[in-house]
Amino acid sequence: MHAVDTNLLVRLIVRDDANQVEAAEAFVAKGAWVSHLVLAETLWVLDAVYDRSPAQIAKAVERMLNHKELTIQDAAVVELALHQYRSRPSLGFSDCLVLEIARKAGHLPLGTFDRNLARLDGAHRL
Repeated sequence: MHAVDTNLLVRLIVRDDANQVEAAEAFVAKGAWVSHLVLAETLWVLDAVYDRSPAQIAKAVERMLNHKELTIQDAAVVELALHQYRSRPSLGFSDCLVLEIARKAGHLPLGTFDRNLARLDGAHRL
């Protein structure tokens, strides 16, 4: 299975360059792996560059989780992060993902200075 980079994943989602979309689709056609880091970077790009709303970002994550050719690293953790993000979109998806990765690894509490993140079970505000 191939792995994908952020720019390839962004092309698959935003579809803003026909040639790159075609190349990206061909690359993932036999299966492709998306790491947590690439997922987080992609969602940051959707927010910061493409000005996508939290609902649009959540939908993009959902589509990636259900994509027949994409395998998301530890999809169960990403699904939990998506649930957290949908309940508190002001946090940002990456904060939710960091918390759920720490939870799965058994390394809670997650120390933070972020008041909003600290409101989630498993996070501790310093």
